[in-house]
Amino acid sequence: MSTDNRKKRRKMRMDTLVTQAGRAPLDHFGFVNPPIYRGSTVLFPTLADLEALRQPYTYGTKGTPTTRALEDAWSEIAGAADTVLVPSGLAAIALALLTATHAGAHVLVVDSAYQPTRSFCDGFLKRFGVTTEYYDPRIGAEIAALIRPETTAVLLESPGSQSMEIQDVPAIAAAARERGACVIIDNTWATPLYFPPHERGCDLAIEAGTKYLSGHSDLLLGLVSANARWAKRLRATFNMFAMGAGPDDASLALRGLRTMALRLREQERAALEIARWLSARPEVSRVLHPALPDHPGHALWKRDFSGASGVFSVILKPVSKQAVAAFVDGLELFGIGFSWGGYESLVIPFDCSSYRTATRWVAEGPALRFSIGLEDVADLQEDLEAGFARLTA
Repeated sequence: MSTDNRKKRRKMRMDTLVTQAGRAPLDHFGFVNPPIYRGSTVLFPTLADLEALRQPYTYGTKGTPTTRALEDAWSEIAGAADTVLVPSGLAAIALALLTATHAGAHVLVVDSAYQPTRSFCDGFLKRFGVTTEYYDPRIGAEIAALIRPETTAVLLESPGSQSMEIQDVPAIAAAARERGACVIIDNTWATPLYFPPHERGCDLAIEAGTKYLSGHSDLLLGLVSANARWAKRLRATFNMFAMGAGPDDASLALRGLRTMALRLREQERAALEIARWLSARPEVSRVLHPALPDHPGHALWKRDFSGASGVFSVILKPVSKQAVAAFVDGLELFGIGFSWGGYESLVIPFDCSSYRTATRWVAEGPALRFSIGLEDVADLQEDLEAGFARLTA
């Protein structure tokens, strides 16, 4: 296999691309997977080479062949000009925002965003003179009315964390870019396999590789990909902070990448089956899953996405906190924990009402977010069935 065949690979279908991208066996003595390069110091053959930085790797913080393999692979999959790796999903959010803001800037952030994103904006960015304004996730092209001369970035997340609103990304992106703002999206739920962010008009795309890219709940990693217009600035900001991910983490992510399409398809299938089953339960008021026809954003999801991941939410009918605890605490196959996207199923309760500012979160009962793993659906249903028996007891 040749060292670089990106132009040919772009014509490949996604299942093939995730197995081929980022691999160059002939560069590594024929070994199928890129080896792990651990190191800080990189030697130059001559003083002239050092002064001109005349080689692909110059210092460990700027990357290694291992991290470059994952960056190149992700750029191909996401349709990006460049990708950088950072130690976590939140670090990716921070790097993207720092790339697109400056003191005195104004940023627009969707009201349904991942809560740590809000904490970063309301805490760190505020300290440096950046103003954050939150907007209704269903605003669409009307976001144009919120964009000021000093607005440098619009951050989207579709669907929203926990509450699962789908945004009209192309409409928002068109309005923002027409006024010179950088369009940033947290694309962790769908991944580029189900939502091509740059093709839909986004300048920077954030991915928590901790989740579906890893797939095994044993890795912390973040990625930010950029289109040609923002690639140079993203790379420059990344180099200034020197917050690169380690080569061992990159290697684990490359391993996860090879099975990512298969895992996503299976988790999509299982999650939809369980979501439909939950919709029919007498204890459930509604299921928030964009792929279900009764979801308010279903038409946008069907237009812009090619699939759904294994994460969705449920609103129960009114019950006590003790009843919810009885339901959740006794589950055998659903772990209680943050994150998602691993091979194991998870569940957590949530309540958006304490932090939403541009919209009002109204739920008729307690809310739960599920992440469906790779267990047998029948076993998961039996576990949930027993949970509902405890809840109603």
